[in-house]
Amino acid sequence: MTQPLIELHDINKSFPLPDGGQFQVLHGISLTVNKGEVVALLGRSGSGKSTLLRIMAGLLPPSSGTCESSARPVTGGNPDVAMVFQSFALLPWLTVIENVMLGLEAQGVKRVERTKRALKAIDRVGLDGFESAYPKELSGGMKQRVGFARATVIEPKVLFLDEPFSALDVLTAENLRGEIDELWNSGSFPSEAILIVTHNIEEAVFLADRIVILGSNPGVVRGELVVDLPRPHDRTSARFQELVDRIYSIMTHPTAAIAPTTAAAAPATPVGYKVRLPNVHAETISGLLELLSEQGDDEHEVAEVSERLGVTTDALLTLLDACTMLGFATVDHGSITLTPIGKQFADATIEHSKEIFRNQVLAHAPMIAAMRGVLMSKSDHTMYFDFFLDLLEEQYPVDEARMQLLTAIDWARYSELFEYDASASRLYVPQDEIVV
Repeated sequence: MTQPLIELHDINKSFPLPDGGQFQVLHGISLTVNKGEVVALLGRSGSGKSTLLRIMAGLLPPSSGTCESSARPVTGGNPDVAMVFQSFALLPWLTVIENVMLGLEAQGVKRVERTKRALKAIDRVGLDGFESAYPKELSGGMKQRVGFARATVIEPKVLFLDEPFSALDVLTAENLRGEIDELWNSGSFPSEAILIVTHNIEEAVFLADRIVILGSNPGVVRGELVVDLPRPHDRTSARFQELVDRIYSIMTHPTAAIAPTTAAAAPATPVGYKVRLPNVHAETISGLLELLSEQGDDEHEVAEVSERLGVTTDALLTLLDACTMLGFATVDHGSITLTPIGKQFADATIEHSKEIFRNQVLAHAPMIAAMRGVLMSKSDHTMYFDFFLDLLEEQYPVDEARMQLLTAIDWARYSELFEYDASASRLYVPQDEIVV
């Protein structure tokens, strides 16, 4: 079920004119931002995109209508949100880390804790080493990275992006856009939803799950489109181009009606790294399944298998957790039964068994699927070991996080989803294994 984080109901906004009249910027705006989705507000100049964002942030009151955040009326600054501005909005007399800590300081977080969190946020956006630099020493892209670190360090429920790439050169903007998408797709983004204001159609289709299209003068909701593409959104796919072309057509015909679309449920909050892998080797899983298949019985008693293998029941149960997770077996009332796909895997040739294992891992091990997605979204299909380790340490104790990552690497190597170069401490997808 969808979980609304921000809800707008019939929002109107007007500003007074010198002659005593009113200039209406927004008219009858109703929309919702749900947990687990990226929403893009797309519109021409004069559609009131930034005004709408400021009303949701509590920086500007509506003339009429209601704005709710976490089911509470927004009557002042909204504590559920943080914003990244197109103009960077850094304080020039503060260093990078001091700029990042501003929000935490305002929240009353103690210095030791806010320093720790700020350093982590700076590292997340790739600015480690620049903690003591001043804004005047940074390029535009680096200044915007500071803006992202400052906004995300407080871990807002919703991150607002107000045309965050428009002041950057094309290559820098593309790099930052890709990094944000990678972080969201990895399931470890420090917010539960993203709302991005943009006038860039390709940017909206690339980043968003749902695009709300605004009309201008005054700003109204013309309609919305669901981006029905798997993540990461492939720019080269025919469907991506179809969506871009459709939106171009809509934007160039400002009075044309937008055909109704099915309101898709918000995508579930990415769970990849939260679903624990049983810490057993892929070869051990294969060996157990082959052993059970060769015995020919439909059911196998856990106690008997434990005795036959000479392992403790706890060790066997961990192994069975892996088999059941991958859909190879079921365990009921102390009995193990191979599933049809489990029997097929146990009896298959080496190459075919790897293909089966690969399919089951992608379907049932979201951690590995998320890691594969991150690697495939990178232009060089490579990411450092510590990047994934940091993500896992958000979910598990340090030792368990490392064990989880090593297990994921083992399963991925066995199924040929990605490789690991220990000497360079990097994970990668070999070029000859990339399906175009």
